[in-house]
Amino acid sequence: MDLRMFPYRGSTALITGASIGIGAEFAKVLASRGMNLVLVARNKEKMDALASELSTKYNVQTHVIACDLGQASAVAELTSAVVEKGLTIDLLINNAGFMTYGPFETIDPAKEHGEVMVNIAAVVGLTHAFLPGMLERRKGAVMNIASTAAFQPIPYMAVYAASKAFVKSFSVALWEECRERNVHVMAMCPGTTKTELFERAAAKEAAPGGVRTVQQVVETALNSLDKKKSLVVDGFVNSVLAWSTRLVPNWMAAKYAAKAAKPD
Repeated sequence: MDLRMFPYRGSTALITGASIGIGAEFAKVLASRGMNLVLVARNKEKMDALASELSTKYNVQTHVIACDLGQASAVAELTSAVVEKGLTIDLLINNAGFMTYGPFETIDPAKEHGEVMVNIAAVVGLTHAFLPGMLERRKGAVMNIASTAAFQPIPYMAVYAASKAFVKSFSVALWEECRERNVHVMAMCPGTTKTELFERAAAKEAAPGGVRTVQQVVETALNSLDKKKSLVVDGFVNSVLAWSTRLVPNWMAAKYAAKAAKPD
């Protein structure tokens, strides 16, 4: 007997950041559960290969939409593409995101603007695009991928941590708004995971806590979705580290985080 709460089979999930890492793993697991997919990222070649593999292996419909969520027009263009394909989104996974790292004054402002666009603006925009339909149908879920960085200010990753704090707060607020209307919103907070996030930001020395796999993160996320949790941290060690920040004032948490994250 399948005891999963969310109706995966025959439904459609839209996953951003779907070409690699956590996003690609979500695609694989959801396809194995019979879900049709809309894969969104910049790398069309990787998504095409993944879509072909999953549609053949699991007999699900897969759609690829290549776009850069750092661009102001991206959300509108993506939403239009979904409408043109005649698709109904039952599960939105806002997974796309990236990190900047280093002393604030040394980071390219344009790059940090893009970080805010992807990590915050796209999350809000896509939720605006697809949540109303879920509420009207009284069916669906939004999962926003935050981070354990959301639980405290982190010097040298100031914008990234702040953006993830926004995602956490935004998601839990919407969870309360939607929970009695049969639509679920959840913030998922991975810690350090075996992906390209820290490598791309040249921030390997700043990766905190124990390293988890994308398989572990996705398993935690989907189990928590079925339990209708509002906020979940992946992994016991990460949970302890994240929730322990409540015991100290923000300035002290920032001080300790600075020691861990300061570039060599």
